[in-house]
Amino acid sequence: MSLASSVTRWGRNEPFELQVSRNQIPYHKRVFKFGFNPDINGTEETIWDVGGIYVYPSSAIAMTATTTAGTASDDNGVLVTIEGLDTDYNEVSEEVTLAGAGTATTTQTFLRVYRAFVSGSQEPTGTINIANGGTTYARITLGVNQTLMALWTVPAGYTAYINHINIATGTTNGNQYVTASFISREINKVFRVQLKQTIGRGGVADFIIEYPLPFEEKTDLEVRAVSSGTNNLLSSDFEILYIKNNPEE
Repeated sequence: MSLASSVTRWGRNEPFELQVSRNQIPYHKRVFKFGFNPDINGTEETIWDVGGIYVYPSSAIAMTATTTAGTASDDNGVLVTIEGLDTDYNEVSEEVTLAGAGTATTTQTFLRVYRAFVSGSQEPTGTINIANGGTTYARITLGVNQTLMALWTVPAGYTAYINHINIATGTTNGNQYVTASFISREINKVFRVQLKQTIGRGGVADFIIEYPLPFEEKTDLEVRAVSSGTNNLLSSDFEILYIKNNPEE
């Protein structure tokens, strides 16, 4: 069976976005990042599964995946894939298999971890934490089988372009609002706000950016939020197109 061909190859029109997703545009990649925080209160937090402000590794380190299952051996054989960047900010990915003790450690070292997911047919019976030295860098919540992290770092040799940011909140408490920020940090610099929005109870802020925001290589991107009250849910997602800077290298 032959590979389905793009109609564009025959002189017809096909959306550029679809061609990128089909890997038909050289040196162009795309990623969709999404996160969820189930309990935003009066202190600013990153929009991710664990809560609190996300802590980035200061150097490339191995990651250990550990299940919280009541009986660790129940998750023996669960496959977990961890994605991120190595010490040189190049994209890396490793699949590990939980052992009878409910743990597995990578041979690859990670300077950044921005996604992990269950990559086999066996579902875990507990939440899986990806950590090193007592610090959690990613979490696969039971029943989700995927991290929910509204953060990402631009790989070396690429420039990223953000063209869509969405933030939504929900709470059972009235007269509350959430203030959310999309922030960026270039290498060896501090985080600064690129977008800040206040959202009322059950509100949604959806930003279509006609002229996409550019971010250079090794820049950390993240969504954070703080609430005027307690027990607010907040989700966020953003779309990224990243393009190689020097294709001939």
